[in-house]
Amino acid sequence: MQNDKYSYAYISTATTTQVFDGACTLIAIMVGTTAAGSIKIIDNNTGTTTNVGELQASILPGTHEFNVGLAVGLRIVTAAASLITVVYKKN
Repeated sequence: MQNDKYSYAYISTATTTQVFDGACTLIAIMVGTTAAGSIKIIDNNTGTTTNVGELQASILPGTHEFNVGLAVGLRIVTAAASLITVVYKKN
């Protein structure tokens, strides 16, 4: 979804998702349900090496705020079928 302020991406499978390509701000990751796999946050448009942060496997549901600027892009790697919503803003 796009609006004047924020955009989001819903992820529900074990996958690598290029949420946004280019400079942006990661606002938050809302965790609904987690599986036994971590959630990696990457400032890049290639690769799977964590360089921003990682939410641990089976983390409790909730909203994890970041408000951090990313220079290259926003890439999320889910190691299991967690149900998450990534909220971000284009810079």
